[in-house]
Amino acid sequence: MPPEAQIRKLVVVAGTASATREVCQQILSQIRTYNYSQNDIFAIHLALEEAFTNAVKHGNKMDPNKEIKVEYAIMQDKVDISITDEGNGFDSGKVPDPRIGENLYKINGRGLFLIQSYMNEVDFNKAGNRIHMIRYKDNISN
Repeated sequence: MPPEAQIRKLVVVAGTASATREVCQQILSQIRTYNYSQNDIFAIHLALEEAFTNAVKHGNKMDPNKEIKVEYAIMQDKVDISITDEGNGFDSGKVPDPRIGENLYKINGRGLFLIQSYMNEVDFNKAGNRIHMIRYKDNISN
């Protein structure tokens, strides 16, 4: 592909696990055409799954009538993804660190930590119902 080639899409899906799995697979399939490393694909896959789980479970409160908006761009050097749910949002600064104290033993609360660990840039809108993630392409071959 020429250096300026890119994929830009806006997808709106039902706020269900099955609908988000489909769009996740679609995005990953498109990323593979850009020769991203297995490390990149793993990182993006993990971040997508965690972000979609949070949008379905915490944002839309498992309401299948609510939607999730996914905006993404795949370029030669980076993948840029935003996921917005219809929930009330949250304050990302108040999410406890899963590596500290009693949080070590909790079965949930690691999703945001994993996203932030595997993506190069992560931020949230003011309302707290949209996550924006960027992963820059590794310069490591598969």
